[in-house]
Amino acid sequence: MTTLDVRARRTTGRPRAGAHVFLLVLTVALLAPVAWAVLSSFKPAGEIIRDPLGFDPATLTFANFRGMFQDVPIGSGFLNTGVVLVAKGAITMFCAPLAAFAFAKYSFRGKNLIFGTVLLTLMLPVIVLIIPLLLEMKELGWVNTYQALILPGSVDAFAIFWMRQVIAAVPDELLDAARVDGCGEFAIFLRVIVPAIRPGLAGLGVLTIMNIYNDFVWPVVAASSSRMATLQVVLSTLAQNIKGNRVGADYATVTGELLAAASIALIPLLILFIVLQKHFINGILAGSVKG
Repeated sequence: MTTLDVRARRTTGRPRAGAHVFLLVLTVALLAPVAWAVLSSFKPAGEIIRDPLGFDPATLTFANFRGMFQDVPIGSGFLNTGVVLVAKGAITMFCAPLAAFAFAKYSFRGKNLIFGTVLLTLMLPVIVLIIPLLLEMKELGWVNTYQALILPGSVDAFAIFWMRQVIAAVPDELLDAARVDGCGEFAIFLRVIVPAIRPGLAGLGVLTIMNIYNDFVWPVVAASSSRMATLQVVLSTLAQNIKGNRVGADYATVTGELLAAASIALIPLLILFIVLQKHFINGILAGSVKG
């Protein structure tokens, strides 16, 4: 091994080591608050206030979780979120790739204008659309219904843009070969496009689930009744519910049950990311191709 080879290894090793240290520090900084919240949810309520950074396994308790399930309708929040997630996610995952297929592989009058208009909607703040959408829901009689939670925003402009970028990378020769074999356009989409864009669909699916699961602004406006409240709306009103259902509940009790509820809400997304981590990364890379 020559001196040049040794120097090359040293110069390439230093940036890698530095990058690893930086990523490790960043990971610890991001996960530390989450770990603290989960561990604190198993502490007695008084200990959370008296010794917020300490944790004694001998004092481990499930009292915060028991009290939270008694005081807060978190079960109905999970149910409503699940219904919205399945229905809205299905609409997004079906309609967005179809629209992207048209934009990526067909030429028609006004195509660029329509696609540009779709992209312009990404620049509109959500707060600007709330009042018009709410008035529309009122006219349709959909306030405090699943329709109001599911239909608005179900075909997302970002999803269309992402899928267009992915589908544009599929060779046109595959589509022409399918047409020669007698496939119709929808059959081409199902048999040629969908198998070719599975990584992109997986990435879009993970992002769609996360966006719907974490959505708060629209559900809190469209579903003001506790019966239709999604999980994020339930979490936002935890303190009021706890104090309303338990007379004399102090700050420590409210904090403990808040941490317990937050820990429960974290579980589905954590499982989702662990199971679909590989597909999510592949989907991100698939969506970065130039169309």
